[in-house]
Amino acid sequence: MTKALTNIPLFSRVRFRDAGTLVGLILIAIVFSALTPSFFTVQNIINILQQSSISACIAIGMTLVIISGGIDLSVGPVAALSATLGAAMMVAGVPVPLAVLGAIATGVACGFVNGALITWGGLQPFIVTLGGLSLYRALALIYTGGTPIFGLPTEFRALSNGTVLGLPGPVIVVALLALIAWIVLTKTPLGEYLMAVGGNPEAARVAGVPVTLTKLSAYMISGGLAAIASLILIGRLGAAEPTMGNLWELDAIAASAIGGASLMGGRGSIVGTLIGCVILGALRNGLTLLNVQAFYQLLATGIIIIVAMLIDRATSGK
Repeated sequence: MTKALTNIPLFSRVRFRDAGTLVGLILIAIVFSALTPSFFTVQNIINILQQSSISACIAIGMTLVIISGGIDLSVGPVAALSATLGAAMMVAGVPVPLAVLGAIATGVACGFVNGALITWGGLQPFIVTLGGLSLYRALALIYTGGTPIFGLPTEFRALSNGTVLGLPGPVIVVALLALIAWIVLTKTPLGEYLMAVGGNPEAARVAGVPVTLTKLSAYMISGGLAAIASLILIGRLGAAEPTMGNLWELDAIAASAIGGASLMGGRGSIVGTLIGCVILGALRNGLTLLNVQAFYQLLATGIIIIVAMLIDRATSGK
């Protein structure tokens, strides 16, 4: 069965898309470097990577969900709920490692609820995660009373504000998570199952693929990565707000689409998603350096997403 699943000329198309996405990033870098000399500097590149790290963490999980044929609109509120619970535990005196594990477990649990309703409940992913978007946000607001949680321990904040070999800690953490996700997607049975389930769930079921467990795994990973992204952010800010994570799901979907993930499922790339996140980060950074107003940045982002989907259809022969 494994050989049958890998005989599809899938990875060659993904690599082709990765190369095309990388060319797009290079073109954006060339344009902004010509328009503003401060764009292509070491410090600004590090800033772009750091700013992109949170969206990349979310987008990695979103890519796995999209490959499995689903969508997760609840990642922002899941991040907010995980962050507020984790922050509350730290402020209450719970050791930082246990509080971090508690926050991640919260994200995984939210992902399990989403996946269970989709697989065992037979509901559409869009409807379930749209409901989760309101549900988890409400739980975060109810738990905190709508007020931020301050007073996070210094040792926890050092994890987000420290550097390793000159690179910010969050960049290193997300790079390691991306490497793990790439190995899972390309070197393990779970990666093959995600591709198969997203491409044709009924055929995958007949071939012996554990469809339910595969989808559950994708949503649980997405929830866990949303929690990690929220921990990175509250470590930088020093506070956990129940309203954090607004529109994170849209950035994650955009990065996945730019990186070559098919919103119909069955195709995607961790490398492409990372490049997509950097493209969005570089675009916003460059436009900010040029003093372009925020709503024009949204316009540019929308155009890039549409162009990426048109390229996807062209390269897939449709």
